[in-house]
Amino acid sequence: MNFSEVFKLSSQLCRFSPDGRYLASCVQYRLVVRDVSTLQILQLYTCLDQIQHVEWSADSLFILCAMYKRGLIQVWSLEQPDWHCKIDEGSAGLVASFWSPDGRHILNTTEFHLRITVWSLCTKSVSYIKYPKACQQAGVAFTKDGRHMALAERRDCQDYISIFVCSNWQLLRHFGTETQDLAGIDWSPNGCVLAVWDTPLQFKVLLYSLDGRLLSTYSAYEWSLGIKSVAWSPSGQFLAIGSYDEKVRILNHVTWKPITELEHSATINDPKIVVYKEMETCRAFRDEDASPPTVPNATSSLFSTHSKYEISPSPFSLRIVKPDPDRANPKIGVGALAFSPDNRYLATKNDNMPHTIWIWDVQKMKLFVVLEQVMDVRFFHWDPCQSRLAICTGNSKVYLWSPTGCVSVQVPTQDSFHVLSLCWHSSGNSLLLMSKDHFCLCYLEIEENEK
Repeated sequence: MNFSEVFKLSSQLCRFSPDGRYLASCVQYRLVVRDVSTLQILQLYTCLDQIQHVEWSADSLFILCAMYKRGLIQVWSLEQPDWHCKIDEGSAGLVASFWSPDGRHILNTTEFHLRITVWSLCTKSVSYIKYPKACQQAGVAFTKDGRHMALAERRDCQDYISIFVCSNWQLLRHFGTETQDLAGIDWSPNGCVLAVWDTPLQFKVLLYSLDGRLLSTYSAYEWSLGIKSVAWSPSGQFLAIGSYDEKVRILNHVTWKPITELEHSATINDPKIVVYKEMETCRAFRDEDASPPTVPNATSSLFSTHSKYEISPSPFSLRIVKPDPDRANPKIGVGALAFSPDNRYLATKNDNMPHTIWIWDVQKMKLFVVLEQVMDVRFFHWDPCQSRLAICTGNSKVYLWSPTGCVSVQVPTQDSFHVLSLCWHSSGNSLLLMSKDHFCLCYLEIEENEK
């Protein structure tokens, strides 16, 4: 592995372009666009206020910068640096902004979710969509081919779904949903089925076709906290549902019935399951050592913490954090799950076991590997090209798992660099690492058989 130098960053606003050629980063009110291969600055744009959101258009030709506090959007062109666009929502305010799949329309959600404004960069026309619902997770979803948009709505104390054609923003279907308080929506990868799930107070998933027909309804139990996370498999064959009862239920795409329940037990008894436990060693710098890195914290400059994975024998007891019953949104249940791009593995995180990542074999529908970290897992992300998982825990290391093994890598920077988030490049050859105020790139060597 090789690492780039460290660059300044604000609010972890750093994004690869969809075509993989550029890297956009924000520093206060400045937008910096770099070449991914050399990290040389190609364009430097100055916005009217501090940037709070940045997003590339699908064709990587335009960049959207949102300044929610001022209700402003600025759009910049990479091909024509002198061209720019400013959208001011005025007194209506602004709480969200995103591109349409064609990269020529911008959708702005006004304050209090009164409406969504659709702005066209080509014709300068404006369209309005009323009654968007303020969902806990996702209230807007586009099909993968970019042809249709599903929008969750709330009117007359009832939930509705509207499906729009993205080419002309005409309403295709409008129908009510059998939900008490719709929490999120998501299209299947082929764009034929829309998954709708209800409030965490009720376990309920509804599957709708593109023309609004209810295909199936699934409820695992009643009178207890329900769904916490939902994810489609890349093939569209499975829908994984993580819930507050610490289980993941996998629905099949034929009957929409559960084919298995993946339980997150506190003890691993099966000797066939590989348990990687991170072990830390703290080494003090000696006089003959090279000078320690200059960091603000004197303690961290005197000691260097190294870590490695050790395979633990079964039975193995995982660390559990008991949730506070008096606080809202208890830290319990499966709060994050993601399928690998080749559909072979499913990675999950159970929130009351925050140090642990669970990796399941999708073909066998069984637990395959467990990783227990020293610190709480902040974020994990699959390599888009192969079964390789990157993990960060808020320290100065990045962790990689693949079926061949597990590795812990120290980020070699002079100042303390705590990795809070990460993102793979579309080629899978590099990894973007972000701390609170900085970012760097981690380059992974390509094996001969992958060339």
